[in-house]
Amino acid sequence: MSSAADRYRRWFAYEQDSHAKMLAALAAVTEELREREAYRQAVTLMAHIVAARRLWLARFGLTANVPADFAPQQVADFFPENISLAEVAARVDETQAIWARYLDGLTDAELARVFEYRSLEGPRFRNTIEEILTQLFGHSLYHRGQIAMLLRSIGAEPPVTDFVFWAREPVPEA
Repeated sequence: MSSAADRYRRWFAYEQDSHAKMLAALAAVTEELREREAYRQAVTLMAHIVAARRLWLARFGLTANVPADFAPQQVADFFPENISLAEVAARVDETQAIWARYLDGLTDAELARVFEYRSLEGPRFRNTIEEILTQLFGHSLYHRGQIAMLLRSIGAEPPVTDFVFWAREPVPEA
C-alpha cells in the first residue's frame, strides 16, 4: 500500500506528462493559427498554471522569486500576456524541477502540516500542505481543460490529458 505522499508524487508525474503533452500541442499549432486570440489565451493560461505553482514554491520558501509574505501588488506576472511558448516551457521545466525536489522529501507528516500564508487579496489564511497540493493539481486540471477548448476553437488538436488515460494499464484478452 502506498503512502499519501507517494500518491502526490504519482499525481505530480502525471501532471509533468500532461504539461509536456500540452506544451507539445501548443508547439504543433501552425504559425497562421498562432496569430489567433484563442491561441494567445491558451499560452497565457499555460503560463498562469506555472505561475501559480511558482507562487506556492515561493510561499513555501523554496524560491527567491516572490517573498513568502508578499503583498498582492507584487505579483504582476500571474497571468503573463505576450509570453512566448519557449519562455513558458522554460518556466515549466524550472518549476517542475523544484517541485520534484520538494516532493522527493514529502512525508505523510508534512502533508498534515498546517501552513499559513497571505492570499493574493491580502488576508492571511491557513491550510494543510495536502489541501494546497490538492488545489494545485485541481487548478492545473481546470486550466488544461480551458486550453484544450481554446485549441479546439481554432481547429488545433489538444492532447488527451485525463488521469485515467495516463494511469490505465492494459489487460490482455483471455
